[in-house]
Amino acid sequence: MPDAASQREFALQIAKQLRGAGYEAVWAGGCVRDRLLGYVPKDYDVATNATPEQIRDLFGRRRTLPIGMAFGVVSVLGPRAAGQIDVATFRTDATYSDGRHPDHVTFTNAEHDAQRRDFTINGLFYDPIANEVIDYVGGQGDLARRIVRAIGDPRLRLAEDKLRMLRAVRFAATFEFAIEPVTLATIQEMAPDILTVSAERIGMELRRMLVDRHRATAIALLRESKLLPHVLPEVAQLSESAFLETARILHALDSPTLSTALAALLCQPPTPDAHLAGTLGRRLKYTNKEIERTAWLLAHLPTVADAPTLPWPRVQRILIHDGAAEILALHGAIAGSNDRALAFCRERLSWPVDKLNPAPLVDGADLIGHGLKPGPVFSNLLEQVRDAQLNGEIHATAEALALVDRLRAAPNTLR
Repeated sequence: MPDAASQREFALQIAKQLRGAGYEAVWAGGCVRDRLLGYVPKDYDVATNATPEQIRDLFGRRRTLPIGMAFGVVSVLGPRAAGQIDVATFRTDATYSDGRHPDHVTFTNAEHDAQRRDFTINGLFYDPIANEVIDYVGGQGDLARRIVRAIGDPRLRLAEDKLRMLRAVRFAATFEFAIEPVTLATIQEMAPDILTVSAERIGMELRRMLVDRHRATAIALLRESKLLPHVLPEVAQLSESAFLETARILHALDSPTLSTALAALLCQPPTPDAHLAGTLGRRLKYTNKEIERTAWLLAHLPTVADAPTLPWPRVQRILIHDGAAEILALHGAIAGSNDRALAFCRERLSWPVDKLNPAPLVDGADLIGHGLKPGPVFSNLLEQVRDAQLNGEIHATAEALALVDRLRAAPNTLR
């Protein structure tokens, strides 16, 4: 992850080098928006009237990557702490036949370049040398009004890349802005078209929304924009009361993982089904690890809720799982910080390790040494011996092996 201060300094150096060679150079897009809003930009983009070939000649072939040259973008490699910065030639775009990329681009000037961008708040430029904002699209006014507005004709802007509908929701939620009425109405009308966007890109936008602290607002905006049935049908089918409860739980979560946020989306009737984690996760192209963790959280939530009344070994296996912190965070968001089950689990987690999760008295090698042949019964025997140990019924290896003998002598006791 690049260091913010180092990347800013590198972006300034790039602008100065381009200026020194006689070209225009400004910072563009999100970094300008974030600076004006008082946030530290996550990355910087530089826009210039230099062509891609001129950019490569200026910074050197070994320090540049031509990955986006077809669209006028060259990545310039900086020091390790700064990472790389995209330098884009001012351009206008032709039609977007694939709904994502322009069929071809024409190099132009800064004003025309601003007009082809998505939203006014993202269409700003900043001269880092003169310390001056350059605004051709009214972005400063919309930042002050806290509005997400498409540049020019909303239908044209959104049709160029339909993912922009989701981006409008994400920006509005993240910055606590409103979506400008005509832009919102256009999104509502075009909402079914979001399914022409690849699942990976939809999934990435939803990921960003769900791990952001404004995730509950994002879900509400997805419903208001009519995108929800198309991107999260599992949530769209909820009753009004269940939807409001889902939003409340999402809001109550503190810095959740994606898996925890997904489990929060799916924990309300009629959808508290661990199998839905696979359906949703695979559709949005999330990782197997994220899908499996989401399913585990949903499957074991009832155990946490009833923890004080359940056999300790059953609860103990959840508390020593590497998802314990996530499931307690989710249960706390559902039940509240004063919940009895939450207090019980936290008290148990405060136990010393040798009490919470003592070393097993026997393992498979011990059973073989005791004369047993490996087989399916091994896991059953080991589980029952472990339960007895955790319940304080046995305390030594000899007692554990004696219990094994008793269980074998009475096969109907094997689970």
